[in-house]
Amino acid sequence: MLPVKRAIMVLLSLMVGLFLIVSWLMASLNLEFAESAMGQLRERQITDTFYANLDRINAHHRLMAQSTQGLARAGSLLPRQGAGTGQLDDSLRHALTDFPDSHGSTLWYASGRLPTRYAYRQAQGIAITAVPADEQRQLREWYEKLVAARGNNALVDPTLNWTAAYYKSSIDSVVISHATLVLGSGGTPIGLATTDWLADDVIRTVSRVEVTPGTFSFLIDHANRNLSSLSAAADQSRAQTLINGVIGLDLHTQLKPQSLPHVINSRQLTSPMQQLSQRLNGEDYRLFFSRSRAGMVFGIGVPQAEIDAVLAPMRASNVRLQLIAGVVMLLISALILYLVAGTLRQLQTLYTDSLTNLPNRERLLVDLKKSHTASLVLLNIDAFKEINDFYGHRCGDHVIVSLAQALQRHLDSHPKWRGSRLYRMPADELAIWLPGHHDSSSLTPALEQLLAFIGNVQVRWQEQPLALNASLGVACSGQGEAADLTGEQLLHGANIALELARMNMESHVFYDARQRVRESYEQNLIGANRLRAALEQDRIVAFYQPILNLSTGRIDKYECLVRMLDEQGEPISPIHFLELAKKIRLYRSLTRRMVDTALERFAGQPWSFSLNLSCDDLLDPELTDYILSQIDRHQVGPQVIFEILESEGIENYTAVRQFIDRAKVLGCRIAIDDFGTGYSNFEHLLRLDVDLIKIDGSLIRQLDSNPTALTLCRGIVQFAEELGMQTVAEFVHSPDVLQRVQALGIQFAQGAAIGMPSAALITEVELEAD
Repeated sequence: MLPVKRAIMVLLSLMVGLFLIVSWLMASLNLEFAESAMGQLRERQITDTFYANLDRINAHHRLMAQSTQGLARAGSLLPRQGAGTGQLDDSLRHALTDFPDSHGSTLWYASGRLPTRYAYRQAQGIAITAVPADEQRQLREWYEKLVAARGNNALVDPTLNWTAAYYKSSIDSVVISHATLVLGSGGTPIGLATTDWLADDVIRTVSRVEVTPGTFSFLIDHANRNLSSLSAAADQSRAQTLINGVIGLDLHTQLKPQSLPHVINSRQLTSPMQQLSQRLNGEDYRLFFSRSRAGMVFGIGVPQAEIDAVLAPMRASNVRLQLIAGVVMLLISALILYLVAGTLRQLQTLYTDSLTNLPNRERLLVDLKKSHTASLVLLNIDAFKEINDFYGHRCGDHVIVSLAQALQRHLDSHPKWRGSRLYRMPADELAIWLPGHHDSSSLTPALEQLLAFIGNVQVRWQEQPLALNASLGVACSGQGEAADLTGEQLLHGANIALELARMNMESHVFYDARQRVRESYEQNLIGANRLRAALEQDRIVAFYQPILNLSTGRIDKYECLVRMLDEQGEPISPIHFLELAKKIRLYRSLTRRMVDTALERFAGQPWSFSLNLSCDDLLDPELTDYILSQIDRHQVGPQVIFEILESEGIENYTAVRQFIDRAKVLGCRIAIDDFGTGYSNFEHLLRLDVDLIKIDGSLIRQLDSNPTALTLCRGIVQFAEELGMQTVAEFVHSPDVLQRVQALGIQFAQGAAIGMPSAALITEVELEAD
């Protein structure tokens, strides 16, 4: 044992040295990873700011286009109504009133039947004037381009409806204009409606970006003119240099198709953000830019130094952390070496039987975990209790030691037992572990020889001969038709076989797991037949639990819960058959039956209803296609709420979100069920477009007795309110709890205080008084 201990200490010292080196490298890599993660977080913050401002600009573009379209619709009616200049002016004035962000609006008719008028804002209000001839020529050219594009029956380039920034002499200002054709009866173009966006307003819009102190924003029109927040900078010389640098990049040509991430949102799909590192005015900048819905390029420029500035404190402390970690690891390593040296001294006692010096049961358990194909023989000395009781424990110990020594010699001398190990088990048992694949036919001769050898062992105590016999329980890893035994299962099987041998007074018994498998299969078969019969006989039904709207005091929702009726019509809880349904592949049929029952029950009714779906349901394309098609056929989308268990792992966000998006198109809502139980992953709420949060009953039922539960529920409600989500309290079992739920501002409640699940709908509820 001493050379082994010395070898272990040498190897352990080498391992400790290697551990120190690897730990140092890992610490360095972890710190580098932390810096990288912090940098990525900073970039995500910039990306979120970019898209928020791009959305704002796109929203302005959309509203401006809607305003122009509204003006065009009004302009199409004027010629048919025989309107005059006054009515024309009123239409222009209304257009500006309805869209306060526009600066001016124009109506121009190709026939000249009505005069071309222009309304624009000024300090006193809205002024209206005639349009100069040169501007009318420009309007006619624009009109002809739009008519020609419309006549080609091709997709019209949206940029044709927008101008670049230009000087408008009639108002002495720079504007960007949007135009829409005015259509007469039959859809024939008769004129042009335009809306102007003042350049100063453009600059103010793009100047509201706040990322770092040195960040600037810009909007580049079709003519590569840059309307930038830099125009209001204090240092105009530096600002003009940056503006010229951005213009020189011609970002319209830099916009190229980009590879999208695995999980995308609508903004990334329609306006993928692109990045460009550029040196401007002697300083490195990171440009983030994308095309707006008007075909312009919106972007922000962030100094690279300010992006990296967030990493400076971390980098400054890296060396200190590594030094401290190194010293701590050295101390820990020294302590480990000291403790291991002491542990090695105790291992022999821990895994060795002090009486026989054989490895003990603990050593066998450790070895069994490492073994794969093997057999285990448990040996029990017959009538050992009588020997102990009659001759005393010293005699019993002598018998065990003598038999162990004799068995070890027998195992070492016979080829059939080559590679075997002998163990001392508790009381009067010994164990033999034999590696390799064996079965009853190959082991039986060796076992019979072993029993005969034990019967011939000469043991004497106080000159008295003691006759020995033994019973054997054998377990082999290979079980034929049954699952193979591994690890501790061998010991468990050998114990069962030994008990059978002693109970049936047999010399040896082999453990056979197939009988137990048959019994299990029989039970599953009975349960499967009952479940199939229930499906065929329409005994899979829905029970409905009412959900109370706490603001109205009325029942307006129900949760649909599956039940199986037995042959006497008594309901059976799903905990008794759902797992079996999954094993025998009837789970999908149960879900379809529940969906069909709920849709037929609530179609045309004023109530909403919720269906519980597991992650397995959401990832089953055939099932989800069926559910959504049935909802569409019954036209009940706005009534449906899908409840997804929060406690289940949601890893395939893409597939789950695809189902949610399809369901949302039909008007369905999404709820997270059992929120607050186990772990609460707020990422689910943010990534799955959730409408309702169902607070788990384990929290709700303690509201009147547990301040911690009350605090947690209050936090969940506040979080939901800030995200615009509604909340439902589950397990509201008493008036006191219901009162606490109402005080927290939770919108809906369900539970025993409202009504238990039943086959009939509970449409009214009488709440108990406090």
